[in-house]
Amino acid sequence: MKTIIHKLDDGSEAVILPRELLDSLNLQVGDQLQIIETDDGVIPRPVDDGFERQMSAARDVMDKHQVALQKLAK
Repeated sequence: MKTIIHKLDDGSEAVILPRELLDSLNLQVGDQLQIIETDDGVIPRPVDDGFERQMSAARDVMDKHQVALQKLAK
């Protein structure tokens, strides 16, 4: 897999990761990515935030079904 280093408007640089790599690592916008340096190069690894993802999903469900959950709580 190849990618290009891009220069940003603020003068910094960014690496755009290919969609295939993000998909294989199960990464989405907003996820954290850990870069591990080795003698042979770098290894991208998702930061384990399973708990935060679960809580976010639970909040989404609760927001969507707020009225029904309030009725059930009575």
